[in-house]
Amino acid sequence: MPDSQHRPLRIAPSLLAADFSRLGEEVRAVEKAGADWLHLDVMDGHFVPNLSFGPGLIGALREHCALPFDVHLMITPVEPYLPAFVAAGADIISLHPEAGPHLHRALQIIRGLGKRAGVALNPATSPDTIAWALDQIDLVLVMTVNPGFGGQSFLDSQLPKITALRRMIDATGRDITLAVDGGITPATARKAVVAGADTLIAGTAVFGQPDYAAAIAALRAAGTVVA
Repeated sequence: MPDSQHRPLRIAPSLLAADFSRLGEEVRAVEKAGADWLHLDVMDGHFVPNLSFGPGLIGALREHCALPFDVHLMITPVEPYLPAFVAAGADIISLHPEAGPHLHRALQIIRGLGKRAGVALNPATSPDTIAWALDQIDLVLVMTVNPGFGGQSFLDSQLPKITALRRMIDATGRDITLAVDGGITPATARKAVVAGADTLIAGTAVFGQPDYAAAIAALRAAGTVVA
């Protein structure tokens, strides 16, 4: 079995699915409901076909929530904006290999600013893309949908990629998080964890439900694989 099945499972609700008219209340609610992290998707309308928010909103939310802020940057160019997201309160910053010509340097910048550095892999992006940068990576985020919009269906084609990445991570001996984002429900949560994931990003499966605590508990139960 992948080692991830013996680690505590993290659930990170995705703010993109929250009620934007009352975000302060929303982030306080998911924290109280038992979330481990808060996932924040930053989209520029260029790298992905949608716009979301920037460091100003993240900074405004920081005082409302003590959870680690897991910031997923879907923007290009990405390097010039890294200090602003660190200043806004990001704890983890993930970027795409396609977002700039110097992935290794961008990861070094994030870690040099004292934060955890992540890489997000689109459905068509090979795990080989990060093979020579694993020493600078603290988190790998597997996109199980094409990024840009919430509410999409989970791509089962990504399960072998999750397993391949779990093997790569375990071979390093480093504590690298393996997260999955896109179409996460109780049914797909189990698939992702069996494949090797240890962190689940969930949008409508949490914020789209009437009871956030029950929704988070359902994901956690579904993703807890008994050996």
